[in-house]
Amino acid sequence: MVRKHFSSCISLLLALSVLSGCSKPTPAEEPVRAVKVMTVGADAQHSSVEYSGEVRARVESRLGFRVAGKIIRRQVELGQKVRAGEVLAQLDPQDYKLNVDAARAQVAAAATNRDLAAADFRRFKDLREQNFISSAELERRETTLKAAQAQFDQAQAQLNGQGNQVGYTTLVADVSGVVTVVDAEVGQVVAAGTPIVRIAQDGPRDVVFSVPEDKVQAVRVGTAAQVSLWASQQTLLGKVREVAASADPVTRTYSVKLTMDGKEVLPLGATVTVTAAAFAHGDKPVIKLPTSALLRDGNSSAVWLLDKASMTVQLKPIGIATADGNDVVISSGLEPGMLVLVAGVHVLQPGQKVTLYQAARAEAAVTPASAAAK
Repeated sequence: MVRKHFSSCISLLLALSVLSGCSKPTPAEEPVRAVKVMTVGADAQHSSVEYSGEVRARVESRLGFRVAGKIIRRQVELGQKVRAGEVLAQLDPQDYKLNVDAARAQVAAAATNRDLAAADFRRFKDLREQNFISSAELERRETTLKAAQAQFDQAQAQLNGQGNQVGYTTLVADVSGVVTVVDAEVGQVVAAGTPIVRIAQDGPRDVVFSVPEDKVQAVRVGTAAQVSLWASQQTLLGKVREVAASADPVTRTYSVKLTMDGKEVLPLGATVTVTAAAFAHGDKPVIKLPTSALLRDGNSSAVWLLDKASMTVQLKPIGIATADGNDVVISSGLEPGMLVLVAGVHVLQPGQKVTLYQAARAEAAVTPASAAAK
């Protein structure tokens, strides 16, 4: 009897253990997360526009030979400082010297013909005075003398022209400045007028930058602007001197030139930042949020809104207009007075309970030594 009762107890324990193994465990309670919240309000949009520019010389000359030939020497390099009258490059002058010799020989021949015609005219003039020849014969001799004189003058002019061409084989800087571009090398055969070097003339400097089509209407000649050098962080004042009348065919932007006030000589090619009040957006009330409040929801952006009555969060899709510094400007989805979470947004679920984050206030500990000092 006892044995039978013992078997029944064993069976009951086994059944209880099987039932306890099939039952689901009690889920752990989801922790209440602490979040930071801000109240949505209207703020003014203070955003300025900056353009990257370059310092250039106001006058930049492309210099080339006035005659064709082969370059046998180039005496300047990129970035070299040159002075007015300094030799930049040299062509082979041999052919032009031969032309000068030929022109000189023609001058000698023309001079001989002129002298012979002059002697004949004097002789026939004496004969006319003695009535040995007619006036018509004397006029023919006079005409021959005038033709010989004209041929001499023509040969002399050709000699002067050939002499000038010999001088044109030497390229000389007509202004002082800095070589910014070198377009030809020694041994190259160039045509007349081909640019060899480009010189940025000493003198006033301009800051050149490009403005898109939607901003060019705000730029006027005389508009003040601030110019900041990237290298030295120096800030200078300038004024708009010129605005391009047509857009660049490649970039579709308009070139703007600033003239600098003062006597500061800016380094050529230096990169600068141009800022002007005319380029800035107008101040208008907008809703701005820090970037830490944004959450990606599919193909759109969203934020978490706090229901203060139930202390739960709900997802709210929003539209973003633009950026303003480290904040974003909201175009739709929010109204002033809403409570938006600005921290801890990536670990929340819709309807989840939260609590407001409270910064811990750590009390300064007073050591026995400091207490004794007091």
